[in-house]
Amino acid sequence: MVDDFWDFFWLSISIFFLVAYLIVMFQVIVDLFRDRSLSGWWKAVWVFFLIVLPMVTALAYLVVRGGGMASRTAAEIEASKAEADDYIRSVAATPSPADQIASAKSLLDAGTITEQEFTALKNKALS
Repeated sequence: MVDDFWDFFWLSISIFFLVAYLIVMFQVIVDLFRDRSLSGWWKAVWVFFLIVLPMVTALAYLVVRGGGMASRTAAEIEASKAEADDYIRSVAATPSPADQIASAKSLLDAGTITEQEFTALKNKALS
């Protein structure tokens, strides 16, 4: 019974460190290919050493390029947020169908458009 507990405990610890290691490796590889200042050859060298000496290379990458890694991630998040905000503004800027119909009705009342044009605009707004 006690052996089962310790086996489970060490298995849990091992799985935790494996997942943490995989997350670090994934982050390093993503950052490596996100960085536009590195040439393809340098990226190939980093990837080669990540395959041959994974732990040492991952730690070296975090020490040597860790500060830039944080700033590149922050810049990517900012760009993504700005893109999402622009999309939301563009969608929110389109008038609702009720606003479109009201605008068309005011044009009809002013005599700017005909009844058929009003009907076409109303059908377009409702579709």
